[in-house]
Amino acid sequence: MKLSVSARAVASGVVATAMLLTGGAVADAASTPPRPAAAPDIPLAGVKAHLSQLQSIATANGGNRAHGRPGYKASVDHLKAKLDAAGYTTTVQQFTASGRTGYNLIADWPGGDADQVVMAGSHLDSVSSGPGINDNGSGSAAVLETALAVSRAQYKPAKHLRFAWWGAEELGLVGSRHYVNRLATGDRSRISAYLNFDMIGSPNPGYFVYDDDPAIEKTFKEYFSGLGVPTEIETEGDGRSDHAPFKSAGVPVGGLFTGASRAKTAAQAAKWGGTAGRAFDRCYHSSCDTTANIDDTALDRNSDAVAYAVWELSG
Repeated sequence: MKLSVSARAVASGVVATAMLLTGGAVADAASTPPRPAAAPDIPLAGVKAHLSQLQSIATANGGNRAHGRPGYKASVDHLKAKLDAAGYTTTVQQFTASGRTGYNLIADWPGGDADQVVMAGSHLDSVSSGPGINDNGSGSAAVLETALAVSRAQYKPAKHLRFAWWGAEELGLVGSRHYVNRLATGDRSRISAYLNFDMIGSPNPGYFVYDDDPAIEKTFKEYFSGLGVPTEIETEGDGRSDHAPFKSAGVPVGGLFTGASRAKTAAQAAKWGGTAGRAFDRCYHSSCDTTANIDDTALDRNSDAVAYAVWELSG
């Protein structure tokens, strides 16, 4: 059926309008930057397998993984082998503290803007009195499993990703301070975020977020809000972990913590569960800080939060 002249005019107008609208939608889509890739779920079983390996290393080396002791170097070697196999460029940085040689392990993922570096780190050493599975095998294992998840996903972040495991934290942040002090000024300014994870599986856990940098703090709070888990500002370990040297150097820092020797209050037990009046970690710096000294739910949530922040801040 032929269209009349007036009908053809109307139809032409409709087609032209549709083309304009479609073209506008395409243009808008082209001008809108893509969302960063979603972070993967970090398998709790993988994180716990790393903790079991750290426990085995401590057991085979006098019951600890302390600075200058065989258990610490064995821990570094173990992580380095996994990261090398996953495609990272690893560097072992040596320093001396208390007359003993210490080591930092640095792992760089290829690609990303070298002028914008997102770092995630944790201290790998224990105290001499125990194997240090919550303090700080928990943070070390979560950071390791996140790094391995980056490799499994063959993630291509916009920013450069770097992971780090620090030595001699228990002697006063020695390893991380050594690293930061030896960075050229330009290299410090290229670090857009340093994320620190120290004790994230405490057996009577709280959910604490560092409040040092507002953007990083917001990222972690958004993640926990999505789970319906309330958080509090971290105060117990303020300035006492490896983020402190970075913050002093002007690097934006943030991180997570589940509590150490302070007692959980009744209000905290009401919102998080657990036992009021008991320390967040009764085995803090003790021989009982073993694989039995971990809350799986806290470790799982915090490990996923590590990956969420890494993906969000590097994408």
